Amino acid sequence: MKQRLSILMILAALMALLLSGCSLGDNASAVLPVVGNVATTVAQTLEQQLPTVAAQADAVVQEVSQTQPDPTVEAVPAGQAQPDVIEPVPVPPTSQERALIDLYNRVNPGVVTVYMSTGSGSGFIIDADGYIVTNNHVIAEGGEITILFHDGDVKTAELVGTDPQGDIALLKVDAAPGELTALPLGDSNALEIGQSAIAIGAPFGLPNTLTTGVISGLSRAMPAEELGLGANYQTPDVIQTDAAINPGNSGGPLMNMSGEVIGVNTAIESPVRANSGVGFAVPSNVVKVIIAQLRESGAVSYPWLGIAGGTLTPDAAEELGLARDTRGVLVSEVTTGGPAAAAGLRALDPTTNRGADIIVGIDNVVVSEFDDLLGYIVQQTQVGQNVTLTILRDGQQQTLNLTLGARPATVPQQQQQLPIPQLP
Repeated sequence: MKQRLSILMILAALMALLLSGCSLGDNASAVLPVVGNVATTVAQTLEQQLPTVAAQADAVVQEVSQTQPDPTVEAVPAGQAQPDVIEPVPVPPTSQERALIDLYNRVNPGVVTVYMSTGSGSGFIIDADGYIVTNNHVIAEGGEITILFHDGDVKTAELVGTDPQGDIALLKVDAAPGELTALPLGDSNALEIGQSAIAIGAPFGLPNTLTTGVISGLSRAMPAEELGLGANYQTPDVIQTDAAINPGNSGGPLMNMSGEVIGVNTAIESPVRANSGVGFAVPSNVVKVIIAQLRESGAVSYPWLGIAGGTLTPDAAEELGLARDTRGVLVSEVTTGGPAAAAGLRALDPTTNRGADIIVGIDNVVVSEFDDLLGYIVQQTQVGQNVTLTILRDGQQQTLNLTLGARPATVPQQQQQLPIPQLP
């Protein structure tokens, strides 16, 4: 490069000298021989140096072309080599992810898949002695019941008892001490909307599947007929969740983040019987009552008032001469021969739409809507138990004592919760 610059400077000087020659005047004859000698020397030098200069120039061009940045590759800071492959950076689970991972690893051994000749469902171990809870509709067709455990072990189960109205069945397998992991039942009455909900089961026959969501609603009253059981009674305090529940999840546990079973996944509200974000679970406090009776006798007897009614609306309260903010259960019908009839409870007069008693409490527990009354009777009372109803009759508060009877196998639909009739 230095030689090339030297030659260029000589040429520039020569050209300047030649261009200024017009002013040399009389000295031109003296100068021209010198110029000729210089030109001859320059020519000889150029002839000798041109191959070298050309080779150097070519090398410079090659060097520049090889160092042009590729627009598709990110620039690398000075002093660092361009990596051939971007290395992944390990990212540990978040605290929320870690909690779900730990929960799954802890409770999944207590979840099982229930196989029948007609299909499959889910279940969970409720007692390390071998008792397993599932839905009644999972095993309703009868036949051999096969249980698949999380580790691939398979056992045949016997049916201990069923409750079609609550859609719960209790099974039992033979198990050695310490072989099975039982899951605890939590307090479903302590749940809050927005709380995390985790479903584990075998949707579409895929065991050990976890889905997550939240508690979407509480105190839903789900008629047993929604389960295709042909009964007309309602299951109280049903939990609504948006955790994905699909066919095959039935009978599996709905859990809280503490690993407690808060409900038994039972049904989904979907025209195609697949997850649509609205699933239901029988609450754990109802399950506790059912399981206790199934273990003892293989069947469930529900306490019964013998009324039909519904939650009092503000418009109906106003029509009855009550304040619009009055809350309670309007008694629309009283079953002849039932406990409520024996205690003297009054129903709505169908000709005048007047005269109905309003139940506002039971055993000093406030009743604001129908599910409050039904939930208390199912969870807190037994057949033959005496209870005290607080009612509004003709606008005046009074109490009635009655003895709960046993719920009949089936009753007419009108003897369940009904819409409040239109009042004139």
